[in-house]
Amino acid sequence: MKKYSILLIAFLLLSCNGNRDVQLPKAKGTIVADVQEHSPIYIFFKVNKQDTIADVNRKNEIVSTNWIFNIDKRLPLRLIVPELIKLQAKKDGSIHKNEAAENFFSYDNELKKTMAFFPFTKVHYFVAKPQPKGVIYFKKDNTVYVDLVKVKPEQIPLYLISMKGTGLQTFHLCFDKNCSYDQYIKAKVLTYNLKNTTKGITFTNSEYVY
Repeated sequence: MKKYSILLIAFLLLSCNGNRDVQLPKAKGTIVADVQEHSPIYIFFKVNKQDTIADVNRKNEIVSTNWIFNIDKRLPLRLIVPELIKLQAKKDGSIHKNEAAENFFSYDNELKKTMAFFPFTKVHYFVAKPQPKGVIYFKKDNTVYVDLVKVKPEQIPLYLISMKGTGLQTFHLCFDKNCSYDQYIKAKVLTYNLKNTTKGITFTNSEYVY
């Protein structure tokens, strides 16, 4: 079986291959430490003249395995999300699909200096603006809005708890399309921890980017 250590070695070898490197995002904490039976998918940061391009390399994909997405942290969501939608649809529509196989993002745990993984198999992406009620919106300038109210990241748990009195306990995540992938992973780890520490608060599997 393919082990995490093999993935790391393969990643390091690829990273040293000329300009074909992936700068992984960093976040505090590990959601998943090890993924077995996987296929790596790489989305490189590429510049063509003045245009930034998300260059997808999926030569090693095997539909029946877990997929690990190694995505360059500098890429904006507006370039990444359409590729994620296409790849998810391809895997879901394959006759060789393994119902137990999942999709993961890779990132660096900046505290432990180790590689980590974030599952996103059930996430459905929409390139659209959601309805304003029940939305946590992360902007490119690192500000966060909860239903149009600006909230400091460290104050989000208390603010969400205060909203339970209104009957609102389920939220959609929404992101500025120009947020970097690095910002996205940090936000995902933050909200994952919120779900586990803020009793009664849940998040839908629908994520919006606009």
